Amino acid sequence: MTKTTFTRLGVLLSASAFLLAAPVTGWSQDRAPAAPEPSQPVVQKKAETVQLRPLSDFDAIEDETERSIAIFEETGKVLLHPRCVNCHPAGNVPLQTMAMTPHQPPVVRGDANFGVPGLMCNTCHGPENVKVVGQTEDILSIPGNPNWHLAPIEMAWQGRSLGEICEQIKDTDRNGGKTLAELIEHMAEDDLVGWGWNPGEGREPVPGTQEAFGDLYKAWAATGAHCPAP
Repeated sequence: MTKTTFTRLGVLLSASAFLLAAPVTGWSQDRAPAAPEPSQPVVQKKAETVQLRPLSDFDAIEDETERSIAIFEETGKVLLHPRCVNCHPAGNVPLQTMAMTPHQPPVVRGDANFGVPGLMCNTCHGPENVKVVGQTEDILSIPGNPNWHLAPIEMAWQGRSLGEICEQIKDTDRNGGKTLAELIEHMAEDDLVGWGWNPGEGREPVPGTQEAFGDLYKAWAATGAHCPAP
């Protein structure tokens, strides 16, 4: 073995001894890594609840016609809400969701506003709301009511102003032949109307309560049942 070979071997042995003696920074760790911070669930912000103003708010309006109109305009928070307009469409297809999109699956009004044979309203809509599990994130329940159906076409509200709806509501040819007293009873006590305040999980209810809504209608009729401008 030559002198050069001995020299190289000595260098290699010295380097090996240094590596064995020196700590290997970054090549090993003396403890397990810290556990990651637990994830925080995303909390959906609920839409701010809109309430109906109490009747006392309108007492300061001295002119009875103006007070009557102001009261009816307050009921418009309910009448123009998608929960109500969806069941009062201008065409032959019910609407759904807050965006008031055509009903899926596709259905049509039918002669009795109850669908067509083979796909009547009660094919899917039972006597009460039914919670849905394991479906899409935006469908949490199926609406239900024993009398589930579309409003007759002459009672269509979609695309109409509040003033036009007001005149339509008072017109016995377009409100099912109801008197003002019967109209008040319908708004205040009908359970299908009341569904708007209890629309099932995943749906925004209409503002206020049915009782408050009925009280506004009574006051509107008592002050002359005047309508806003069309």
